[in-house]
Amino acid sequence: MTESRTPIRILASDGAARVIRSELTRRGFLGLAVAAGSAAVLAACAPGGGSSPSAQATGGPLEDSLTIYTWGEYDAPSLLETFTSELGPTITLDSFSSNEELISKLVAAKGTSGYDIVVPTGVFIPQMIENGLLSKLNLDLIPNLEHMDPAYLGRAWDPTNDYSICKAWGTTGFVYDKTVITRELSTWADFLDAAQNEASGKTSVLDDPGDLTGIYFWANDIDWNTTDAAELDACQDYLVNTLAPHLSAFDSYPGGSAIPQGTQVLMQAWNGDTRLGILESPDPDRWQWVLAGPATEIWMDNWAIAAGAPHPEAAHAFINFILAPENALVELDYIGYHTGASDIEQAAADEGLPMLDLVFFTPEQVATMHEGEVNDAQQRRVEIWNATKAAAGA
Repeated sequence: MTESRTPIRILASDGAARVIRSELTRRGFLGLAVAAGSAAVLAACAPGGGSSPSAQATGGPLEDSLTIYTWGEYDAPSLLETFTSELGPTITLDSFSSNEELISKLVAAKGTSGYDIVVPTGVFIPQMIENGLLSKLNLDLIPNLEHMDPAYLGRAWDPTNDYSICKAWGTTGFVYDKTVITRELSTWADFLDAAQNEASGKTSVLDDPGDLTGIYFWANDIDWNTTDAAELDACQDYLVNTLAPHLSAFDSYPGGSAIPQGTQVLMQAWNGDTRLGILESPDPDRWQWVLAGPATEIWMDNWAIAAGAPHPEAAHAFINFILAPENALVELDYIGYHTGASDIEQAAADEGLPMLDLVFFTPEQVATMHEGEVNDAQQRRVEIWNATKAAAGA
């Protein structure tokens, strides 16, 4: 991070950006950060959530500070510095490790969390709106919304973007060491086979219940949102008794160290993190990214404003700032994920940004990606995740 005239404070157990990226789970929308799942937490909170009334942004003077509660290593430091130098508010970043952690903190605070901007994954937004955890946006103060591709607006969880705007979206695949696995891998079935053979004892999976169970369901062409008890039982039996003995790590950020240091042979990973890891590897040609078939995940994280946000003017100004085309491009290059901006693929190509095949996907590839759901099987997936980790000795 370059030196700044104003402080950018990251509240985490370790101030190093690399450590933050390696420890936090950006995509953990089926993991539990607390004993109760977010669905249970939300169910216990009456609609409206009892939150304090939110101060509404009207386009008045910006407050002098802004607090963003987001996933680890998910914002370009240069943009945070530029925002402060150009517009004034100093920025504090606080990081969460799962949507459940985010939701639990907002529910407990009842509108007094002190957070302005939060970054939930789309499938959680309807419950957050229903329970009064988010403040309605004043879209008149976000004119740069016009630079967003309509394909990434009006999603099912917020059809009129009253509460949320796309921050970034991505997918799940895997990466392998071609010096060890010399055959071509292309499917989740290939991943499972290699994990038990060439990569046995050198395979990592994402530390997330949805993505872990997803491997089994995707490989067997089963809807990964299934609530069928027999299918979930079969998934647990396979992961615990067949796959777990071959796993060496549950790592949500192999791009942080495993890829650059070559400590694993086969790694389930998100596309942006894979891109970062390969770019930082001393031998990038060693690694092969696979968008695995026949199906996999798609997720979208969103800018939103917390109920009771103390700095609503600054929050709206920041979201508008980050949506400017030139800033969306900087953000894309730093985080390695598509930001939903119009014509950004051409802009990235014109800028000569590397490894864009890990950022942009064809319509045919996108058609294989499916969103997760917060449904009645959420707790069951967590149980499978815990059982698999125990069997693997993690």
